[in-house]
Amino acid sequence: MKEVSGLIKLQIKGGAANPAPPVGPALGSKGVNIMEFCKQFNARTQDQAGKVLPVIITVYKDKSFDFVVKASPVAVSVLEAAKVAKGSKEPNRSKVGSISWDQVRAIAENKMKDLNCFTIESAMSMVAGTARSMGVKVTGESPLK
Repeated sequence: MKEVSGLIKLQIKGGAANPAPPVGPALGSKGVNIMEFCKQFNARTQDQAGKVLPVIITVYKDKSFDFVVKASPVAVSVLEAAKVAKGSKEPNRSKVGSISWDQVRAIAENKMKDLNCFTIESAMSMVAGTARSMGVKVTGESPLK
């Protein structure tokens, strides 16, 4: 078992890791081979090019590393589904878009393995809450009780 020297959490666009900040400095400070990480990350995420993906990099004492790519953040998925560039400055007053409960379910199913919940219903209510806090309206009949 290798000894872990640190964890690095970053959000990088799929297939677009490069040595420029924030990737370079974060990895360089832990002594990780930056180009090697960029090559592996880009190879592993080509199919999700352009999507923001959270990545957790485990750095070992011998400067080797492993990394886990998570599903893209709920907020990013909500903006994509609502086809808007960014959330509302005043979510309680002005709405920027809307998504259906079917879209909420799709986002919840995609993100389920990273969320801290056991049922699809609780995952859906988390996604709906995120949408609401961004000024995105959830339309239709709520399947949640």
